[in-house]
Amino acid sequence: MITAAVEEYLEAIYKMSQDDGPVIAARLAEHMQVSPPTVADMMRRMKEAGLVKMPRKKGVVLTARGEELAEKLVRRHRLWERFLTDVLGFDWDQVHEEACKLEHAISDQVEEKLAEMLGDPETCPHGHPIPGTRGARERMKADRPLSDLCVGDEAVIERVAEEEPKLLQYLASLGLLPEAHVSVKEIAPFKGPLLVQVAGAQYALGQEVASKIIVRTS
Repeated sequence: MITAAVEEYLEAIYKMSQDDGPVIAARLAEHMQVSPPTVADMMRRMKEAGLVKMPRKKGVVLTARGEELAEKLVRRHRLWERFLTDVLGFDWDQVHEEACKLEHAISDQVEEKLAEMLGDPETCPHGHPIPGTRGARERMKADRPLSDLCVGDEAVIERVAEEEPKLLQYLASLGLLPEAHVSVKEIAPFKGPLLVQVAGAQYALGQEVASKIIVRTS
């Protein structure tokens, strides 16, 4: 039986592998906010269930079955986030935790109707691609952090890597939202802040914040 706890791990491994490459147990423990022994025990159980494999030097990898289940969970989560913002009027910093509760509680039929009602969106409110849509994989190919850009570079914000509410509130207050056009005007020496322009206004962004804003360049 696939429990809600196992589903949370599947979703975490899927997201981390999409964004950062190989998933090592220590990073997974940090992400899940649990101890390394707790992760080790869960990985053993999930391996026995045929959901993950752990080849040497490659960390934790989802099996075909594990990836299929994870994609379904992520799809439902992001559809619920879109419903909560587009239909119920929640702000984008309020929907992650609510969607975490809802994603475990719907059938395939409800998922299908939800997507149909929303017009089969390709992204969640934070810009992350929704698995199962036409552009889901293509949107990941040319993405890079805003912090990687050089002075004079222009880009379009694709997504925000973390769904931490205070970060989302801050970015929204600056207009740094998915599909916003942004250009780099200055970069302070020694990995200092970036001066970026969006919608005619300029703001200084620290490197850490800029690294969480994923953009696409032409």
